[in-house]
Amino acid sequence: MLVMGVEEFGGPEVLTVHEVPDPHPGPGEVRIRVRAAAVSPTDTMLRAGRQPMGGLRPPYVPGMDAAGIVDEAGQGSVWHPGDAVMAIALPRGERGGAYAEYLVAPDDSIARIPAGADFAAAATLPMNGLTALQILEVLDLQPEQVLAVTGAAGVLGNYVVELAKHQGLTVVADAAEGDLELVDSLGADHVVARGDDVAERIREFFPHGVDAVVDAAVLDEKAAPAVRDGGGFATVRHWTGDPGRGITVHRISVPREYHSGDKLDLLRRYVEDGVLTLRVAGVHPAAEAAEVHRRLEAGGVRGRLVLEF
Repeated sequence: MLVMGVEEFGGPEVLTVHEVPDPHPGPGEVRIRVRAAAVSPTDTMLRAGRQPMGGLRPPYVPGMDAAGIVDEAGQGSVWHPGDAVMAIALPRGERGGAYAEYLVAPDDSIARIPAGADFAAAATLPMNGLTALQILEVLDLQPEQVLAVTGAAGVLGNYVVELAKHQGLTVVADAAEGDLELVDSLGADHVVARGDDVAERIREFFPHGVDAVVDAAVLDEKAAPAVRDGGGFATVRHWTGDPGRGITVHRISVPREYHSGDKLDLLRRYVEDGVLTLRVAGVHPAAEAAEVHRRLEAGGVRGRLVLEF
């Protein structure tokens, strides 16, 4: 099969086509003929060599989101050839990433794609959707408590805001001027200007601080002052700082959700019920992966760019 991968880390130009042996599923696994793979910042980090690859051998294949058709089912699998599914992939796992013609996945890492969604849209959901669910689970806020979200215009921020509102939370979100309409459409109760002083902006609405912050913009110590004493702070890039004041820092790790097919199916239902909105920024042939990485790293992309196989 063909994959888009890297043999040596570097800029987008190192992401090229490679031919590797076709994989086959074992018991309780399926092989997915990938039709679409979403492109996210974690993919560019892998390509640039900012993620340890352990004992894996190149080519290293990025991609944590896939959607496609089951074309081979292992012994005892609950899935069948022809099923249209979406899956989370682990580029640093033995099965590799989603930038591939075929992806082998355990039964409990996949779910049906949402009704009415095409493969490109479905591929935008698994990683960031599961991350958003994990964040809200560990923060464990109750209805009417206040959650602040930085990076609200990004895909993860979109999902966190929409899920938080569905749970009855009060949400304050940040936005650049050009993203005000998008963030407002997510249902945020208050929208503040994004930037390094976002904590001050948030405290203009909540002088004593909010119950928790989801730092999707990776502002770290610049966002933490928005949290009240004893509140929670969710970091998606494993910030190791200590904000003090009894604040609990939750280090979010989506690979822990690799076997969370039930949660992925919950996300499917949320899309079908209109709770979550899928946004595709553009669909490109897989062979253009390097150019897609350039576009993502240039900034300003709203929604997910998707590779088509």
